[in-house]
Amino acid sequence: MCSILDDTYNNILSLLEQGVSIRKIAGQHHISKSKIQKIRAEYLPNLISSQGGRPAKLSAQNKRFCIREIISGCSKTGTAVRKRLEADTGIKVCDRTVRNAFREAGLAAVEKETKLMLSPANIKARLEFAKSHQNWTVDDWKRIIWSDEKKVSCFCSDGRTWSWIRDGESRQPHHVKQKMKHGGGSIMIWGCMTYYGPGFMCKINNMMDQHVYKQILQNYLLQTIDWYHLDAEKVIFQHDNDPKHRARSVQEWLDEQEFEVMEWPLQSPDLSPIENLWATLNRRLSQYQHPPKGMLELWERAETEWNDITQEECARLIESMPERIAAVLKFKGMWTDY
Repeated sequence: MCSILDDTYNNILSLLEQGVSIRKIAGQHHISKSKIQKIRAEYLPNLISSQGGRPAKLSAQNKRFCIREIISGCSKTGTAVRKRLEADTGIKVCDRTVRNAFREAGLAAVEKETKLMLSPANIKARLEFAKSHQNWTVDDWKRIIWSDEKKVSCFCSDGRTWSWIRDGESRQPHHVKQKMKHGGGSIMIWGCMTYYGPGFMCKINNMMDQHVYKQILQNYLLQTIDWYHLDAEKVIFQHDNDPKHRARSVQEWLDEQEFEVMEWPLQSPDLSPIENLWATLNRRLSQYQHPPKGMLELWERAETEWNDITQEECARLIESMPERIAAVLKFKGMWTDY
């Protein structure tokens, strides 16, 4: 230590504090690396060691720029962010560097969900509906009979299904989602649900129009009310704003009934728990090992699985309504996760 001049000694300490490598300092002053290491250990024991590796091309400020671009939606992809970064700052990096910055910030790529388009009028109506029902309790929501139509495909082709398979394992029949060249056919059904269990369901054999729809309500909706011994004066009936539902003959019949009809905002399937019940039905139909041999067997399966839905399943979905309303308010009328 004594052989090192004070100026040289101070210069070594300054270079170490600046993050210069021990190898570079040793070569600059013609001193062994071990001696530089001893100086560092004795006088700068808390100095953070360099992690080594290639210096980062993106500064913290550049990374924040990339994150803002993708989160705000100004740029839709990592490539678009990279091009914007180059145009604004002159920094040239590859797409992977930008994606690494995303991951470092806790972002992950996910598949875009398909949602109905919401116009400003739709958003306003959804928000007004949520505000007018934000103080409703579960007891209030219990009064509603929820209804909807649904297409059920022979091969349950709507949506995505998954299976687990080992790497290199040969594909087995249960790993495959079978379908026919032209879809295999489908049926259209109408159904309703109450807090106390699933309501009556029917297969729509002919083209659905206002007259067919009115007959369905006259038969299956009223049967549901009778089956569960509901007080019609306390019942609220929900259906969407399909033109057939708003037809004059249907409205006139509904006006004659004892039950109330709920005003429903357009483009709001996420607010209707019966949509989740349809998902349950589809999931159960997809668990059959073999596809149905025809539309009659498909209907028989659908009817069986619908009738096996429990009261607890229906109640749980309807009890989620306060949370659904809160979600609409939280997202200011936009889409929710339901």
